Amino acid sequence: MRVFVLVKHAPSPESTLRVGADGKSVDPVCLTYDINDWDKYAVEEAVRLKEKYGGEVVAVSVGVNCDATLKKCLAMGVDRAVKVPVEAGFDPYQTAEAIVDVLRGERFDIVISGFMSQDTNNALVGVLAAAMLDLPFATAVVELSVEGDEVRAVREIEGGYREEVFLQLPCLVTVQSGINEPRYVSIMGIKAARSKELREHVVKLRGPSVFVERIYVPPTRRAEILKGSMPEVAEKLVELIGSKGVI
Repeated sequence: MRVFVLVKHAPSPESTLRVGADGKSVDPVCLTYDINDWDKYAVEEAVRLKEKYGGEVVAVSVGVNCDATLKKCLAMGVDRAVKVPVEAGFDPYQTAEAIVDVLRGERFDIVISGFMSQDTNNALVGVLAAAMLDLPFATAVVELSVEGDEVRAVREIEGGYREEVFLQLPCLVTVQSGINEPRYVSIMGIKAARSKELREHVVKLRGPSVFVERIYVPPTRRAEILKGSMPEVAEKLVELIGSKGVI
């Protein structure tokens, strides 16, 4: 079985954000990067499938500076990695196109990605890639197994419910956090990663489908603490609500 796992070199949610000088980007100096949190679960699930059914796991990442994330994947048990050295920015369609260009030249049984990325939260790249390749897919998967020529996937849906679906191979799934417990990167894994293949796949993207007009910090709102007795606070609150035109 050959499993491809899609990973993103994403800025940490704990980074301090500043708007770039052009007003259309985030200042990269203030950002720290690592593997996207949801993608850690995708890598772990892909490696577990290989350990159970045999085969190969290949990691794919889009970005000029994604080497560190791909090396971490190799250290976690991925067999080889493919880097697509282009910057798609906030454009999920371009990112999906770059990934699909890699996948069309490969044979695969399952493609796994994280449910979403921790920076944009769009949850679009995986499903766009599936549509471009005309693959059956399932999102927000919390249980995954292979049964013959099908994949059994249990999805997390609204209201705390779960849905069981069966997908014909080849297929694509996006996995939810909590589907497994990602393994720590060991010293032996880091040493083994040094001898594994990490190649670049050059692709020429078409024009962007997303255009950023402006990035800005939202205006802050002043908080007011009402003091006094309960009747006094209630009276002040009514006056404040009335002055805001709420009632």
